Amino acid sequence: MTARAGDAMPSGPPVVIRQSLQGKYSGFASRFVAFAVDIGIGLGVFMLALAAISWAAKVLTGKDITWNKGDIWVIIAYAVWQFIYFAYSWAASGRTAGMALFGIRVVRDDGAYASGRQAVVRTLALPLSFLLLGLGFLGILLGDRRRALHDVIAGTAVVYSWDARAARLRFLSRG
Repeated sequence: MTARAGDAMPSGPPVVIRQSLQGKYSGFASRFVAFAVDIGIGLGVFMLALAAISWAAKVLTGKDITWNKGDIWVIIAYAVWQFIYFAYSWAASGRTAGMALFGIRVVRDDGAYASGRQAVVRTLALPLSFLLLGLGFLGILLGDRRRALHDVIAGTAVVYSWDARAARLRFLSRG
């Protein structure tokens, strides 16, 4: 059924027309929540690894290992783990687990998949965005391409990568 000009609109609840966000630059809220999820996942996995090492040491040697958050090697190990988590995720698929949850992806300036080199540069530059009270993130709020300082340095952008309407239709067609 198609509507012609001049036809009366059907009565009932208003029809909501949803546009796809696929390919549009991701905003601050989705990026921030995805980052928070990633930090939580990274911290959880790191703590599980420490617990597994402690358990293995107890079984093999009979001695307990105590971890102190002030130990410099624990801090270094955590920083290395987070670097590997972000750099590998961005290089392999353009997204971390948190980004996949919110349907966003890291891409090059031209929209193609980001390279491994760009993923490493982006990961190394990420702490710079936090310097000076987070001023490196102002570009996400004020810029037309919503790029943070680490995106500008790496030549990347963050875009929405899935179409909720298309995903819903694919799900319904399987039934």
